[in-house]
Amino acid sequence: REMEKVYNPKNVEDRIYKFWEEKGYFKPELNESENSFTIIMPPPNVTGQLHMGHAFDETLQDVLVRYHRMLGDKTLWIPGMDHASIATEVKVVDKIREEEGKTKEDLGREEFLNRAWDWANTYKNTIRNQLKKLGTSCDWDRERFTMDESVSEAVKENFIKLYKDGKIYKGSRIINWCPSCQTALSDAEVEYEEQDGNLWYIKYPVIDSDEFIEVATTRPETMLGDTAVAVNPEDPRFTKLIGKTVHLPLTNRDIPIIADDYVDMEYGTGAVKITPAHDPNDYEVGKRHNLEEINIMNEDGTLNDLAGENYTGLDRFTARDKVLEDLKNENLLSKIEPIKHNVGTCYRCHTTVETMTSEQWFVAMQELAKEAIKVVEDGDVRFIPDRFSKTYFNWMNNIRDWCISRQLWWGHQIPAYYCKDCGEVIVSKDKVETCPNCESHNIVQDEDVLDTWFSSALWPYSTLGWPEETEDFKLYFPNNTLVTGYDIIFFWVARMIFMSLYDTGNIPFENIYIHGLIRDKNGLKMSKSLGNGIDPLQVIDDYSADALRFAIITGNAAGNDVRMSDEKLEWGRNFLNKIWNASRFVLMNIDEEPVEYEEVKDHLEETDKWILSRINKVIEESTNNMNKFELGLAAQKVYDFAWNEFCDWYIEFVKPRLTGNNDISKKAAMFTLSYVLKNILKLLHPVIPFITEEIYSYIPGTNRALIIEQWPVLDNNLIFKEEEESISKLIEIVRSIRNIRASFNVGNKKEADLYIKADDETIDWLKDSKDLLKKLVNINKIDKIDKQADLNNYATAVVNDIELYLPLDELINKEKEITRLSKQLEKLEVDLNKVNKKLSNEGFLSKAPEKVVNKEKNRQLELEEEIHSISDRLEGLQK
Repeated sequence: REMEKVYNPKNVEDRIYKFWEEKGYFKPELNESENSFTIIMPPPNVTGQLHMGHAFDETLQDVLVRYHRMLGDKTLWIPGMDHASIATEVKVVDKIREEEGKTKEDLGREEFLNRAWDWANTYKNTIRNQLKKLGTSCDWDRERFTMDESVSEAVKENFIKLYKDGKIYKGSRIINWCPSCQTALSDAEVEYEEQDGNLWYIKYPVIDSDEFIEVATTRPETMLGDTAVAVNPEDPRFTKLIGKTVHLPLTNRDIPIIADDYVDMEYGTGAVKITPAHDPNDYEVGKRHNLEEINIMNEDGTLNDLAGENYTGLDRFTARDKVLEDLKNENLLSKIEPIKHNVGTCYRCHTTVETMTSEQWFVAMQELAKEAIKVVEDGDVRFIPDRFSKTYFNWMNNIRDWCISRQLWWGHQIPAYYCKDCGEVIVSKDKVETCPNCESHNIVQDEDVLDTWFSSALWPYSTLGWPEETEDFKLYFPNNTLVTGYDIIFFWVARMIFMSLYDTGNIPFENIYIHGLIRDKNGLKMSKSLGNGIDPLQVIDDYSADALRFAIITGNAAGNDVRMSDEKLEWGRNFLNKIWNASRFVLMNIDEEPVEYEEVKDHLEETDKWILSRINKVIEESTNNMNKFELGLAAQKVYDFAWNEFCDWYIEFVKPRLTGNNDISKKAAMFTLSYVLKNILKLLHPVIPFITEEIYSYIPGTNRALIIEQWPVLDNNLIFKEEEESISKLIEIVRSIRNIRASFNVGNKKEADLYIKADDETIDWLKDSKDLLKKLVNINKIDKIDKQADLNNYATAVVNDIELYLPLDELINKEKEITRLSKQLEKLEVDLNKVNKKLSNEGFLSKAPEKVVNKEKNRQLELEEEIHSISDRLEGLQK
């Protein structure tokens, strides 16, 4: 077959992916190695199509998977998707309302769940196809969904085990509540946003006194649920008030003044209102002082009867305004202080979250957290880069019990049953029909579902068949590597670690590769509101999957964000075209019968040895980079070598030999071209798999698919240090001569002589390289420079210890060059004068944006440097 002149990814990528799938190349059983390498895919939510964040995450995983597959490891990448309780339920509820004008309650639980499953199955197919377009080499036969029957069984097993061990309990505690989604949230599901707000100072009258105690609050409506005012026991301002009672304004209640170390004497007035049902710190104070908990909030964010008849039924923010108005009318609002403060919002809908007491299911975290902290401290589990372990420790050392119940219908229904006759609670994997205590059949299951992250916490082993001792579980657990973003260390990573240790007695994975976010070209986070999102499928259609992958990976380091732009994608596409064209040239110039090393090893020329040595160094360096998870650095090194050394230099070096009459020299060139190209393709395959697989299929003597070829290994027999140094020096000489020609505006067609000041050995070496210098920079003669020569008549350059001299008379017409440079200098001086005027104009400096001023300053420096350079050249010519 002959390669097409122009690479067209649309004719290649789908065909190649289908070929890989049909051949079963994604299956770990393909390799018989005892070493296994396992990655579980962070499951995308079934709420829509993939975004650039997914493309980033899956590309990093695919690079690692393809690398280990080529190393010969038994490599398993398990794909999967997440049911995403809150997000999916919101989407399905909205769809039903928009299309049918109904609520989920109108449909009933069973019918609503049917609709949710239809939604999930539709988007599972969509996401699967999108992942394939990206090139993800997962074992699709092992695909899992967090609501699969086998995963659901694992969730029930885990819940019951924790419950029996006393690590899951149901109780009334302070929780985060989203009035919009109308469900509880864990601490990790609350995002904090800096917002403008106020600190309102309220006076509470002291009973049997003319005094007031003043408190400051950002949520005045919650005062209706206050059960105490607290002061610091060391604060002398309030010593005489401790133990007294105040009247709670706007209510008919009196509450005590208590002393507690929690109070910060420097904040506000030094006295704080205590609302145990609506603040986590107040909740702890309330427990210490046995205070009443008065929850004044309904689930929809309105106030209930406990708030008092004047406020019952009002929205929380409307109630705030009324409370403030009533306090003003009673002269109890002393002042208002504008502040900026962090406000908790729902991570899904961004509604302001309420903290309030509620009866929910919790996981007791203290013991679980200790073990999870220890395995990271001991290095059994390591973060890459290590700085993210600090984030992990900070959260785990301050962890609170995890609220795991959600007031939703879509998800894993909690396996707890209640006897309506005697109140017995039964936790069971199977449906309970009869109460074991009173034998009543009046049994109902808890209506709540589990937090999505509860099932995701079991993902590393529930996907492998746990709690059954399956072959997959025995072979592939623990996983080797988890690839994920730094934004879900709390949500997911920490929970997988402590759950795995609890359920299996083992770590879930050895390495946690943390990546950053995909940002737009200006460094902004991509979002719908900014309208700066990039659709990866559109990118694939416009540029190809390989170009997208290349732009994502190359130069990126673990933990760092990536900026994406059209320029970067075009750069990736240009590289693909470069590789395609170079490969096409090689294949047009080598024989169908591969040349063996033994045939040519004694006939390799200096340039052959140089490129063979360089590719082996690149193999060694990029392999070390890959093993250290420096994926972007590995890709960059191969890119630099392939584009510069192979395409731009070696191919130019060998062109005369391929068309010459020296058959053994031609064969040596053919072997070298083929050897280097094959290894470039192997090194690039994990990053740009489609084009490399396609090119590899054209190379004579390759009878295996590239995806299962062996990763290149360093061949010390092909390291030639002397030739490496020699040709590297020759390249610098060629670059210097080209720079001289460019500076005098002289093309390569004009012959020139080259004179040298160096030792005799170097001069002889350069004379031996005359053929190459003739071809590359049109050097006619090479000789030692005469000691008596007038150096003003030469253009010069220095490479290491070699001085190069090119006679100006041979390159240029001096008079014409002086005229040309004088005109150029005159124009540059006019331009510099304009810039100087701008920068001396106070109006411009004060009104123009800083970016514009800096641009002019940079332009000033550039012009000054150019003028200096041309002036020097003119001076030399005029001498």
